[in-house]
Amino acid sequence: MKQKTITIVSGLPRSGTSMMMKMMKAGGISVLTDNLRKADEDNPKGYYEFEKVKQIRRDKTWLKQAQGKTVKMVSEFLKYLPRSYNYKVIFMQRKMEEILASQRQMLKRRGKPVNKASDKKMAALFKKHLKEAKLWLGKQPNIEVIYIDYNQVLKKPASQVKKINQFLDGTLDTQAMAKVIDPKLYRQRGS
Repeated sequence: MKQKTITIVSGLPRSGTSMMMKMMKAGGISVLTDNLRKADEDNPKGYYEFEKVKQIRRDKTWLKQAQGKTVKMVSEFLKYLPRSYNYKVIFMQRKMEEILASQRQMLKRRGKPVNKASDKKMAALFKKHLKEAKLWLGKQPNIEVIYIDYNQVLKKPASQVKKINQFLDGTLDTQAMAKVIDPKLYRQRGS
C-alpha cells in the first residue's frame, strides 16, 4: 500500500506559515497540530504548530501520523526529512524587511531581547539560508515544492489559492481558503 503524501507548510518564521495552515484547514485538509501554543497578539488566529516537529533530528516517528495531513515546519528543519516519505512543500516567502519587523515586534511584545545583529546582517543570514534550502529542496526526488508569496496571497488571493489547489491535485475548497485570508493581520508592511 502506497503511503500518503505529507503536506508541509514551511518558510522562515513570520513568513505567513500560520495563515497558510489556516487556509489548508479551511480548504479541507486535516492539519497536524497539538494546540499547545495558543493564539496571541502576534498570531490571533493561532499558530497551528506541532511541537514534535522541533525534535525531528532525533525523533521522526511522528511523521507516520502526518501522512495525508498538513504540518507546519520552519525551513531550517526540512533537511531532516527522511526519504522514506513523499512530501509536498508549500514554501512561504515574504519581503525580508517585513519578516524582520514582525520578528522584532513579537520579541518586544514577549519582553525578550531583540536580536543585537543589524537587520542587514540578519537579512544576509536568512537569504543565505533560503538559497541553501531551495537548492537542497530541488535535489530531493521525494519532495515537490511550490513557492508562495505571502504578499501576493494578500493582494491576489484567488490566483494564489488556485495555484495551491493545482499543486495539491485540485481537491481543496478554494472559496473557503480565500475567506480565511485576513488583510487586517498584515501589520508589518514593507515598502
